[in-house]
Amino acid sequence: MPYWLRLIIVMAATGTVIYVITGLVQRRVRADDDPSQTPDVIEYMTMMIGVVYAIVLGLAIAGAWEARNEAQTVVQNESQALHEVAERAQVFPAADRERIRRSIDAYAAYVADKEWPEMAAKGQLTDRGDQLFGKVRTAVLRSEPRDELQGQAYTPMADQIALADEARTNRGESAQPTMPPVVWFGLIVGAVVSIGMVFALQIRRTARELTVAMLYCALFAFLLFLIWDMDAPFGRGMAITPDPFLALRGR
Repeated sequence: MPYWLRLIIVMAATGTVIYVITGLVQRRVRADDDPSQTPDVIEYMTMMIGVVYAIVLGLAIAGAWEARNEAQTVVQNESQALHEVAERAQVFPAADRERIRRSIDAYAAYVADKEWPEMAAKGQLTDRGDQLFGKVRTAVLRSEPRDELQGQAYTPMADQIALADEARTNRGESAQPTMPPVVWFGLIVGAVVSIGMVFALQIRRTARELTVAMLYCALFAFLLFLIWDMDAPFGRGMAITPDPFLALRGR
């Protein structure tokens, strides 16, 4: 099921729940009940809870978005480092150059086709990917420089391999969820409390009040869904794609 369709279903379900709960509450309201007599302290508490929860939501969204951007940067750094290795290998003999490029192509193809789905599903790298990256490192280190030009290219190539190794490690760490369970607990409880305070204001089943309450709750559903979607940078609707590795393979 597409993620946009899931979002619509969640928002619609949230609005429906609010409508049903409002109807049930109204059945228990006495005929002489006057909603205008709601204590001022309840209105003040509702406002404060909404403001505090909005700040928490904003911080959570900012954190999830920052983590996603960092994961995107890590992917680009890894592919760019390997691209630099392949380009600098041009000054080496044909045998060494082809060995390096074949190892990079094999690694990039595996990451894009095999490791990426595995990483998205399980949140971790694969042993086969580690082996193929080790072959890239070995191919570079075995290409000993034979003249000054090759010597000038060899050290930067080794440095780029180290950068790619670090980026690969960071990519594995970025595949893990960014939000701890305790944060999700706070977000969900905060949403329930914030929505529950709406009923403390004794809303009626008028079109205006129901529309505002449903939009209020649908907004919470959307923001929580957005955080959940960005919480796994490689595996959901806004997932980072392996395009840099596809470009590296097809250079």
